[in-house]
Amino acid sequence: MSELSVKVEDISQVKKKMSFEIPWADVKDELDNVYRTISKKAKIKGFRPGKVPRKVLENYFKADAEGETVTNIVNKFYWQELDNRKIVTLSRPEIEQDGLKENTDFAFSASFETEPAFEPQGYQGIDLEKINISVSEEDMEKRLQEIRKMFATMQDVTEDRQAAMGDFITIDFTGTLNGEALPELKSDNFLLELGAKRFIPGFEEQLVGMKNSETKGINLTFPDDYHEKKMAGKDVVFTVTIKGLKEQKLPEIDENFIKNFDKYNTLEDFKNDVRKSMEDQCKHQSDSQLRDKITEAVLKANEFEAPPSLVERQIFYMISDTQKRMKSAGMDEKNAMELSFGMHDQFKQDAEKTVRSFLLLKKIAEKEAITVSEDEIDNHIKELANIHRTDYEVVKSAYDKEERLDSLKSEIIQKKVFDFIEREANIKVVEKIGMEREVAL
Repeated sequence: MSELSVKVEDISQVKKKMSFEIPWADVKDELDNVYRTISKKAKIKGFRPGKVPRKVLENYFKADAEGETVTNIVNKFYWQELDNRKIVTLSRPEIEQDGLKENTDFAFSASFETEPAFEPQGYQGIDLEKINISVSEEDMEKRLQEIRKMFATMQDVTEDRQAAMGDFITIDFTGTLNGEALPELKSDNFLLELGAKRFIPGFEEQLVGMKNSETKGINLTFPDDYHEKKMAGKDVVFTVTIKGLKEQKLPEIDENFIKNFDKYNTLEDFKNDVRKSMEDQCKHQSDSQLRDKITEAVLKANEFEAPPSLVERQIFYMISDTQKRMKSAGMDEKNAMELSFGMHDQFKQDAEKTVRSFLLLKKIAEKEAITVSEDEIDNHIKELANIHRTDYEVVKSAYDKEERLDSLKSEIIQKKVFDFIEREANIKVVEKIGMEREVAL
């Protein structure tokens, strides 16, 4: 009597193949069970339910019975063996089998993805440079100007003058490629700030000097790396009509200005808070840059493959996020979907890096026994509730309902791993005054 045979082979770092030979006795038992179930339900003229002879059932249901038996056998032994060997899969199995043969052991194989097995290294004693960014007076002045713009009022330009940088114009425009008008390059009553650089280079610059109600043709060449491939590097002609011209009136930042806010008693309180916010921004940017350097260093020290299924999952998240941002910017759903899915290959490299980083940090956490407690999770949720000025129970319930607690645990563990690597690193601190190149204001 033959015995169950199972062999496991590594196809790659992230793919395994499990080959089975199931004794005919086990297969026959399952096949008999399937036929018994069919017999109870089968309605065949001349026979009562449950009393149909096996040979008659085989004439009617052989293909269905054998198909169901194969499915049951594969599921039973595949999942049983994964559990016995404590193998965690990342993808659905690719099953190969040649069907059942009477009195013959049943052979099948299952190929599937797993996390790569490796021992993390090179994450202790790393030489790193950390840039501490300080807020300059120029940074402060730029930020105050931005705040002034937030409270600016718009006024129609009444005098007969030309549009200038900083003006807001309402325009109708149509773009044609090779004489064909393109729907995605057409808009009516579009409000544009000249100098905001919302369009491709040269568009806004050629509108400077136009007057209200004027129409003008603009010849432009789309950048070679433009996200819409059919327009990348192509010459396009825009027809633009100015329908309205407005200018901003900026308020002075003085004691009257701070009356717009409830939490400031004096102008000094307001400016101190602005500076504090910028300093927090600097710290966040400095920490983020250091983590990027840590990620680059540890990934370089550990070569391993990213499971394709996880990469595809990450690409899907990136596409979904891109769609949301495109729609938030005013793009219609159809174009947002087409453009974002067209960026699949562009996202692949970043997706692979994200997946490799996640797996490596997970391995380091396991090796260094870095875990997260329920109290740490609870405190993190309280911080989020405080930041968003929301009741703790509301935030906690949202995490529970959306099954996001595992994601939150992973996020906290990653932070603790970064903190661990930073503590163990040789860090050279470089002081820098001025945010222009480090933080986008």
